[in-house]
Amino acid sequence: MNVAPSSPPTDAPLVVFDFDHTLCDGDAGTHLYRWLIGRAWWRGLLALLLAPLAGPMLAFLPTRRFGMSAFVWAGTLGVRDVTALDALIDRYVIERDAALRASALAPGLAALDRHRRAGDRVVVATGAPPQLARAILERVAGEADLPILGTELGPGCGGMVIRRHCHHAMKMAMLRDAGFAPPIAFAYSDSTADLPLLLAAAHPVVVNPKPRRVALFRRLLPPGTPILHWDSPGRAGDALP
Repeated sequence: MNVAPSSPPTDAPLVVFDFDHTLCDGDAGTHLYRWLIGRAWWRGLLALLLAPLAGPMLAFLPTRRFGMSAFVWAGTLGVRDVTALDALIDRYVIERDAALRASALAPGLAALDRHRRAGDRVVVATGAPPQLARAILERVAGEADLPILGTELGPGCGGMVIRRHCHHAMKMAMLRDAGFAPPIAFAYSDSTADLPLLLAAAHPVVVNPKPRRVALFRRLLPPGTPILHWDSPGRAGDALP
């Protein structure tokens, strides 16, 4: 994919894309964590032992980071630094090459390309680790220089744990910390967890929402907000022309 220059002016319109179900289908971070756990039988057993406590935490925003962090830790116990984690992510992306290429959502990548060609400041903000999203986008779309923010992992208790989860209000805080402060011209996401981002955008665009969430989006977002279906099976939204 040919892209515009990677350094648009600081006063160019800011455009924020989510990653999961927006640029690529599926939950990239969850798939990585499952793969990390599946590397050894004892990691799977450890995850099962943690599940009764960590599993219910995933259902609630205030505790989601801690529940997810427990499974990340089970999959990375013995991984001491980010360099070693990056090597595992590279291995995962190579092993999953065909599936990752198939997960690419052409309408999302086309929208991203249009904004880049228009000279907008485009950033991807995802709940997945940024190293993972970057490796996938480089592989499936040739996007090597795109700014990407994501969940920050760091050493803890002999493995890796989540330091900051790029999710809900924290996603907005991480955007500001990285110099991508509002105003936001366009924001694209599938998730109600990104309502703080969508509400902050002059032009929110909902893509591939879960069917049961469509009514909530229509109630909370401005009238006329596009709700689009970008080739994600089982998801809702209006078909592209």
